[in-house]
Amino acid sequence: MNVPMRPAFFVNTAACSGCKACQVACKDKNGLAVGVLWRRVVEVSGGRWRREGEAWVQDVFAYHVSVACNHCERPICVEACPSGAMHRREDGVVLVDGAKCLGCRYCAMACPYGAPQYDPAAGRMTKCTLCEDELALGRPPACVAACPMRVLELVTREDAAARSGGAAEVFPLPPAGLTEPSLGLRPHASAARGASEGRIANREEDALP
Repeated sequence: MNVPMRPAFFVNTAACSGCKACQVACKDKNGLAVGVLWRRVVEVSGGRWRREGEAWVQDVFAYHVSVACNHCERPICVEACPSGAMHRREDGVVLVDGAKCLGCRYCAMACPYGAPQYDPAAGRMTKCTLCEDELALGRPPACVAACPMRVLELVTREDAAARSGGAAEVFPLPPAGLTEPSLGLRPHASAARGASEGRIANREEDALP
């Protein structure tokens, strides 16, 4: 499996169980330091219990969104980087050159997905590389390979758009127009409620602004 031109992630949030296998696999594969996560699973929940006569009824809901770098068409992280370390290749993959990185964190401040992560031990920024070494061997990225529900896939940007009907945002993700992410989503049935009354339930784990 080679890196597809204009690669994109497709995430079926309607079927994600929130097991975090993708998050764990990414961290393990890349030997990431404590506190550094290139992929995170965000839990969104809402609803309440209410009393109706002598009974208590509920309308609670929850869903999960797996989030990483979306290798955007308009990567704000690249625009914000003063040294040129953050760059976008011709095939659409966004990478950081550690030799040029100043560790200023401007890219992290700019990215609405919280994708660039600062490694305090190295003193520089790090981020998802699409597991290029795995792709070169014909294998999918670690996060994709680890998903037991097969809700996370690496496809082309065009395929992601076709399969999602153009949907590239769901609460709590930012408006897609900000960076034009290479991302396709199948929304959970409660996505609309998430946008109006949902909250991030695992905020202590999340890097979204």
